[in-house]
This record gives sequence, C-alpha cells and structure tokens, in this order.
Amino acid sequence: MTAKFETVLDHGAVVEIPLNKLKKSPKNVRKVPHSPGEIEARATSIAAKGVLQPLVVEPEFDEAGEPTGFYLVTIGEGRRLAQCLRASRKEIRKTEPVRCVIDTLNDAAEISLDENISRTDMHPADQFEAFRDLGERKGWGPEEIGARFGVSAPVVRQRLRLGAVSPKLLAIYREDGLTLDQLMAFGVTEDHARQEQVFEQLSFNRSPHLIRRAMTEAKVPADDRRVVFVGAEAYAEAGGVILRDLFTEDRGGWLEDVALLDRLVLEKLVALATQLREAEGWKWAQAHLDYPTGHGLTTRVYPRRIERTAEDEASIAALSEAYDALTEQWGEVEDLPPDVEAKLAEMDAELQAYGDGYGFDPDEIARGGVFVVLGHDGQARIERGWVRAEDLPPPVEAEGAEDDASPGMAPAGAVEGAAEDGEDDEAEDELAPLSDRLIADLTAHRTAGLRDALAENPDVALLCVVHALTLRTFYPACAPATCLDLRSASTGLGQYAPEIEDTRASRAIDQRHEAWARQMPEDPREVWALVTTLDGDSRQSLLAHCVGVSVNAVRAWERRPAALAHADQLAQAVSLDMGSYWTPTEHSYFGRVTKARIGEAVREAVSDEAAARIASLKKPEMAQAAEQLVVGTGWLPPLLRAAAALVEGGSAEAVPQGEADLADAEAAPAIAAE
Repeated sequence: MTAKFETVLDHGAVVEIPLNKLKKSPKNVRKVPHSPGEIEARATSIAAKGVLQPLVVEPEFDEAGEPTGFYLVTIGEGRRLAQCLRASRKEIRKTEPVRCVIDTLNDAAEISLDENISRTDMHPADQFEAFRDLGERKGWGPEEIGARFGVSAPVVRQRLRLGAVSPKLLAIYREDGLTLDQLMAFGVTEDHARQEQVFEQLSFNRSPHLIRRAMTEAKVPADDRRVVFVGAEAYAEAGGVILRDLFTEDRGGWLEDVALLDRLVLEKLVALATQLREAEGWKWAQAHLDYPTGHGLTTRVYPRRIERTAEDEASIAALSEAYDALTEQWGEVEDLPPDVEAKLAEMDAELQAYGDGYGFDPDEIARGGVFVVLGHDGQARIERGWVRAEDLPPPVEAEGAEDDASPGMAPAGAVEGAAEDGEDDEAEDELAPLSDRLIADLTAHRTAGLRDALAENPDVALLCVVHALTLRTFYPACAPATCLDLRSASTGLGQYAPEIEDTRASRAIDQRHEAWARQMPEDPREVWALVTTLDGDSRQSLLAHCVGVSVNAVRAWERRPAALAHADQLAQAVSLDMGSYWTPTEHSYFGRVTKARIGEAVREAVSDEAAARIASLKKPEMAQAAEQLVVGTGWLPPLLRAAAALVEGGSAEAVPQGEADLADAEAAPAIAAE
C-alpha cells in the first residue's frame, strides 16, 4: 500500500513524494546524462501510461544528520527528469506525487550499478512483433503507437515493416543467422514467399545491397525514365502500387505494376503523337517507347529558313524592341506587378508564334510523318520529317534537260552529220550534233585539265570535297550534283546496338546534323553556292560532320582488319575517351559476358581479392556485384580502350586494339556464355 508523503525513514516503505522534493543522487553511477531524445520519449510514454515502476530513493540529511525533507533518486533518474520535463510544459504540477520505494539499507551506488547492469534488453525481433501485434490487435497506426511509446512515427513504421517479415526469417534473425541490415533489406517488401525465395538463393555473399536488389528486380525504380514521363502520382491514381523502402534512401521507391506503367506511358505518347499530327498536319505519327531503329525509313527532310514578308520582319523587330525595353525597365524588380507580368507573357507568346524562322514545306508535311519516342531523360523526343518510300515525290527532270541534248550533246544513237528527215541539202551547211565518241573524247581532255588544275589549287579542292560529301550526306536520295567521283555512306548503328539512338554520342550527332540540314537549300544544285560562301571555320565544321557520320568501325560479321586498324589510329588522333560515352553496367556488359570475363574485369578495375569474393556467385548476382565494384573506376573493355601509341613514321608500337582482340578471339577457344 502506498502511503501519503511525510518524512518517512523506514526501509521498504512505498510512499508518494512530491516531484519537487526529489533530487538526483550524487551516488548514481550513471555519469553520462540521458539524451534529450531519451527524456522526451520517456515523458511521452509516462503521459500515456503513467509511471509503471516506482523510483528507489533514500532520504537526504544535512551536515548535522537531520533529514532535509528531500529524497535522492538512486534508481529512476530518467523517470524523474521526464516528469520534470512534463511539469515545465505545464502538463502536471511541480508537486505531482511520484510513487517511490525508500531504501535505507543497501548501498546506493551498488544498487544504482546493479540496476544498469543486471538487466537484459528484449530481442529486437520481439519488439518488432510486439509493435505489429499492437497495430493488428488494437488497430493503432504508427502515430498512435509512437505517441504511447515516445517513438517517432517513421521509426514505428520501420518496426512494423520488420515485424511483418516472414516468420521464418525472423526466427533465423533471432538465432543470429541474419544481421539487422540484412533483415531490413528483406523488409523492402512484405511478400513472404519472395523473401524466402531470395534467402534460399543467396550464397555466402548476403550483402544488404544484393538482397535489396533481388527483392526489387522485377519492379521499376521511381527514377526510371518511364516514371519521370508519366509521373508517380498518375500511376498511383490509376491503381498502381508503389513500394517504399523504409530503411534507406529509395529515391521514391519502386513501381510494382510494370504492365500498367508501360500502358500509361504508351497512352501518353500516342496522345502526344495524335496531337502533333492534328496540329501540324503530318500524314502520320507513331509513338514508341524506344527509338524505332528498324523503321526502314531512309529519307528525312528538315526545316528550312522561311522567307518572311517585310511586314512580318517589321512586326517582329518592333515587338522584340518593346519586349527588351519592358524587361530592362523592370529588370531590378523581383516581384513584377501582375499587369507587367501579363504583358510580358503576352508579348513572348506573340514572338513565339512567329517561330524561329525555320519551318517545313507544306508538301513535305503532307507526305511525311513524326516519331514520338520516350527519351533517356524521361522527356518525349519528337523526330519530325520522316518520309516513307511510297510517299516520296517522283524524281523531277532537271530543267533544260532536252536543251542539253543540242547543240552540245547528241541523243543516244545520233550520227555525226545526220540531218532531220524532210530537210534539204542546205542543212549540211548548218551546225550538226556531235557524235558520242567525239563528245567523250573532248570531255575526257577537259576532265584531265580539271584534275591537273584542281591539284594545283588546294583551296578549291577542299571546296569540292566539302561539296561532294555534303551532297552525299544531306541528299542521299538525289543524283549527286557533283563531278567528283567520291563515295561516302553512313551505316546505321541501330542494327548492332538497339539502344544507341538515345546515347550521348547519337544525340549530339543528330543535333549537329539537324542544325546543318536547316541551312541546306532545297535544290541540291545550289549547295555549291552555299559551300563557297561559308567562312573557313564553318566550312571545316561541315566537312568534319560529313566525314564523321561516314565512320564505320563496327566489328561485326565481315572481316576488315585494315579498316579496324585505321579506326584505332583515328581514335589515337582524336584522343577518343570512351569513358565519357559508355559505362560498364550489368545491362551493357557484365550480364552479357561469361563469369570469367566478369572476374577479369573486376581484377583489372579493383583487385584480385575483389574478384575472388564474387567468383562463387551465380552469374546474375555476380554481374550486379561487378557493376557496383567497377563503377567510378574508369574501367573499359579492351575493345573500347585507347589504341596503341604511334611511333615516328605512323606505325604502331603494338598491334592495334581491334586487331589484337580479333587475333585473341581466333586463337583462343570460345567461352560459352552462362
């Protein structure tokens, strides 16, 4: 029975002592004080359930040996501080009675030490299951449980998730067969069957990263380009489930319904394609998740400069001047007045309506189409101007073709000196068409003269090369309007690497090509005038682009040892750094080679020890582990490394990389992919 407070000295007495009559005992062995968080949690718990265990105290005496009326807390200092915190918040009175047990027999320091040593914390798994039981049996949510135990709601959610892990794995955790980090990795999902399946498939390497990756391998991470495009909110509104990892930074979690996500992406792309076709008038528009490398279209048109009327030019100039003036006037003001902001928006919309001065010909729009593709960054990639073979216009006969046959060129089969039927002998005195043989003879001499003269004029020769390659690059479907017998082609790389169209290199090439295509005249016979009017730097840039797109260093089925050797020399000349274009990942490399190749890569990039650690893993896990180990090291497969350095005279100190790899492949037996 608990007695009311009075000066009590009897050992073992249980008494209610006012809070303001309790002090910390100097004999308390706990010297490191309780943290504010611990005191806060204890106060919250006491507010919900009261003080469940009485404090152990001893009377305080003055120097004369007389009781002071205060009591020193030997056991329960944390509870005293929690009640003091509640009193400071006006939740309780300073004189709130606290149930205490008087101890005048035992040594205060000894029982304080015993209190802190002779106890065993409950196993974390028991705590996890107890929290889960409260949630299921009493229907309490994380906030309610947290409020009653002084624990934050996120921590409660974590413990509830751990309590929901498969009982089989919790039993293994209790027996120290799993660490807490490993258990948390399994807790990324509540699917017991999947948890147990992944556990059975684990080898000695049970790193939390590999477990978490295995648990989510069939799901889509929230930073995937498809999720960025559609939006996690739209996916959730459509009934999709998002899996969240409560224990690590999951960057938004994982989307479980991949089919639903793909459907939403395609629907949005199709809607955008339809909108473009209707708004711009294209004959067709197609939507694709990935770039359609096998579309079979080889002809593409690009926008060209639009000739504006003088009125439009004047309107644009006046509008731009007014916009700049208004912007300068209010440039120092952070928060623009609504009317000024509206005026600027209106003027900007008018300027945008005029466009950038480039556009497609209406006939090209009527024949052509648009691809709407999901880009690597989660944004829609719009590729306009593709024309199907059946939609190509019939070839237009060059103007004056009939006139060219006379007098300078005779039709096929013409006989020198022959006169038209019905004409009299007076026709013999007129100029007659030349024979084919004579025409060929004369023009052969002219060709020889051009060759020699051009060889003596490097500047004009360079113009001719730029002109010829420009025609081949930008007018592949037209007869080349050049007298140079130069050939160039651009081999499509999508047939070898399906995802290459959305890489950094391909995007840069496409942007450069479109920028030049915008400047090309519609009539290829006018390209010479364009090339001759370019400044030197622009002409060299155009030449570099045309030469660049003709490079073919693909090692596929045909044998081209000399070409591959030149590719290595070219890589040396341009200081090619493939590390800035390509990264070894499970998808791009490790998952596509043998375990021996994976081990070789890890040995070269990291160490022999790292390769040995993952050697016994199954191939999928080994490929995943290799990606994590190699990331950031700069390692590249031999085929992508820099070629051997060239010595004086242009020869290589070592066999070029392409040749060396080819020789190795032929000399060594193939290793079957696992």
